[in-house]
Amino acid sequence: MRRTGNSKAAAAERIVISARREDDSGNGRDTGGGAVVERRTKTRAKTAKPPLFKVILLNDDYTPMEFVVEVLKAVFHKPHAEATRIMLHVHQNGMGVAGVYTFEIAETKVRSVEELARQAQYPLKCVMEKE
Repeated sequence: MRRTGNSKAAAAERIVISARREDDSGNGRDTGGGAVVERRTKTRAKTAKPPLFKVILLNDDYTPMEFVVEVLKAVFHKPHAEATRIMLHVHQNGMGVAGVYTFEIAETKVRSVEELARQAQYPLKCVMEKE
């Protein structure tokens, strides 16, 4: 009776046994005699992580601080305290990181910030930079 197991380890490691035979030259030389046991494992390809981009808010002299806090809460889903901290950092240092995302998400967030600023008629700028 033959057992059939569905073990992944058993499927991953197959033992190949082949008997060595005399070489084809006809001189009767034995190439080693016996069985060769070889383990073959499946290789799994690792996918590379996508590059990340920082979304950076730039300071200006016209956009109100309250508007920047609301943008950080609405677009970047920051809690009020963190949004205030980021806004103050931008105000004091001229720029600040609002978040780090993959390219498509970062690009969407930049467009969203600039669209909200344009609708409110503020010159708030937002850029993305590779991390």
